Amino acid sequence: MKKITLVRHAKSSWKYDVNDIDRPLKKRGIVDANLVSNAFYVRESLPNIVFSSPANRALTTCKIFMKNLNIDSKIVHVNDKLYDFGGQNVVDFIKKCDDTYNHIMIFGHNHAFTSISNIFGDIFIANLPTSGLVEIIFDVDSWTKISNGKTLKTIFPRDLK
Repeated sequence: MKKITLVRHAKSSWKYDVNDIDRPLKKRGIVDANLVSNAFYVRESLPNIVFSSPANRALTTCKIFMKNLNIDSKIVHVNDKLYDFGGQNVVDFIKKCDDTYNHIMIFGHNHAFTSISNIFGDIFIANLPTSGLVEIIFDVDSWTKISNGKTLKTIFPRDLK
């Protein structure tokens, strides 16, 4: 069995004149990332490895989750291919993951994550909101074989308020 947890970065701020990759989180984003990560906290659901887009907003969201889930930052890896808004780079990345990892967690962006959730999951998601989390399980033994999975859970900030 393979399991993937996708987390869209928290709400970012457009207040600063910075490049897209450097955009920080808004206060609401920090609150929402804390809400979702605390709702997700179930020891047996923790990933073997964590990947993040290099974007400031994705990495900051990742750090909030790692702190709240008590996950060692040594298993967090930043990869430029995850700074993807269409989704194909992320799908290619997932399919090349090491099969020794049965549960991976990825922090990234929309529209990629909404698209991936719908391609692989069995529950339609019109739009994965900021700080939204989707967990999908696959009845396969290799990441190269993932296709139609089962959506185990979704956690959206609006459902926690």
